[in-house]
Amino acid sequence: MTFAVTVLLILLASSPAISKSTSRCFESIISFGDSLTDTGNYDLLCPRNDPPNNSRPPFGRTFFHYPTGRCSDGRLVIDFIAQSLGLPLVQPYIAGKRGGRRFSEGVNFAVVGATAIDVQYYEKMGLHPATNASLGVQFDWFKHLLADIPVSLHGIRAPIGIESNLRRGVKHHNTII
Repeated sequence: MTFAVTVLLILLASSPAISKSTSRCFESIISFGDSLTDTGNYDLLCPRNDPPNNSRPPFGRTFFHYPTGRCSDGRLVIDFIAQSLGLPLVQPYIAGKRGGRRFSEGVNFAVVGATAIDVQYYEKMGLHPATNASLGVQFDWFKHLLADIPVSLHGIRAPIGIESNLRRGVKHHNTII
């Protein structure tokens, strides 16, 4: 299903007729996933004295001209989707936690090596995933981000599936999740 949604978003974003009409239909992107969408979280989670391979060349050389923490030598599909919708590239959540970035135009929770099932399941089987940032952990980060939104802002239309958590309100916006 995720693949189908990604393909649909790519087709929508790449269609010239639709692209012009939807370019500001969405005001932000919220991304979850693994290396296919990680824009730097894994890099920021690794110890500085043992950086991952994607924090060194040749990663990032064709677009950014320096490593960005993406598992690519350039942009990821999520970057192309953001650009086609007229949005800035989606920032990694961990960078915002450390540097006080604001995520009004999107946030990326994806981490290289993330699993759909919590890491404890794999550890019981004697397996050790590269990261403990499973989809459940990413959803917890998202909940923390929502809890940090100032209560003084009102009128948000909730992103898919979390309307009940946002009844206390924030600025209205449309979001791709």
